[in-house]
Amino acid sequence: MKRVFVFMAVAAALAGCSGKGRNVVETQAPAGVLTKTVPARSAEIVLSEVYTSEIQPYKENDITPAASGVHIDRILVDVGSKVREGQLLLTLDPTQYNQQMVQLRTLEDDYNRLLPVYEAGGISTQQIEQAKATLDVQREVVGNLMKNIEVRSPLTGVVTARNNEPGDLFTNTPILHVMQINPLKVIANVSEQYFRDVKVGMPVDLHVELFPDREFRGTVSLIYPALDPATRTFTVEVKVPNDAETLRPGMYARTTFDMGRKQGVLVPDVAVQKQVGSSEKYLYVVRDGVAERRAVKVGRQVGDEVDILTGLEPGEQVAVTALSKLSDGVQVEVKEN
Repeated sequence: MKRVFVFMAVAAALAGCSGKGRNVVETQAPAGVLTKTVPARSAEIVLSEVYTSEIQPYKENDITPAASGVHIDRILVDVGSKVREGQLLLTLDPTQYNQQMVQLRTLEDDYNRLLPVYEAGGISTQQIEQAKATLDVQREVVGNLMKNIEVRSPLTGVVTARNNEPGDLFTNTPILHVMQINPLKVIANVSEQYFRDVKVGMPVDLHVELFPDREFRGTVSLIYPALDPATRTFTVEVKVPNDAETLRPGMYARTTFDMGRKQGVLVPDVAVQKQVGSSEKYLYVVRDGVAERRAVKVGRQVGDEVDILTGLEPGEQVAVTALSKLSDGVQVEVKEN
């Protein structure tokens, strides 16, 4: 009887263990990683590029007489003065000009006296040529001085610097600086991939932080023919009308170039991962309950989505949650919305 009782107790114990095992299996987590997916969608993407640039004067000039060592007689404008092209800005002391003019007349008289003597055979050809050369040099000196007695503005603009006062001796420092501020220009360094898209006359939008509620419009006026090999960019000059003179040189502006439209493949930006230690980017495509790691090339950001340039087709299901638990070939269970 004792043996039968022991046998029955062992059997009961084994049955109890077997029941516990069945309960563990029934409460196990799903075999696959639980994730949520969204389909990659096809959409038209606006190709706009924004560059931060400094507004510059369209043209600018240092006002410097051709000859140094001349005293300044009058300065007729000051910093902030608006000037027109050809307007008289300053005059120089005419004393040196008058002295050189007297010497020129003396040389002319000497040459005119020598010329008939030469024609009569009284002096050599070398002597008359030397007299003529001396006269020509003096005429050039007087001509240069005459140009510098009255100095005029080469452009229409505003005076932005004045470095001298009447009576100063002009050396090499520019007396005045004039900037043309209507129009203005902005220089942008554009990525080489858009070299064929940017054209002269192309409209460009400008936004300035000082005027956040206003939009200014310019046009491409010049495209530099060579690319910078270090940055892989090319330089574009944008001409900006400034009739009201609201904008000023030195302001920072964001220039927006509209490069057209293209059909893209968009996915949420959270789906794209970056490989540690490299520039590779990837995401996980879910197909038939299996995750596939897919290397992709990423384009521009569009809101909270990114454009996938290569590696993905529209309609493919892309994982957007539990990404740290996924790996290539792992079983997944797609969470329903």
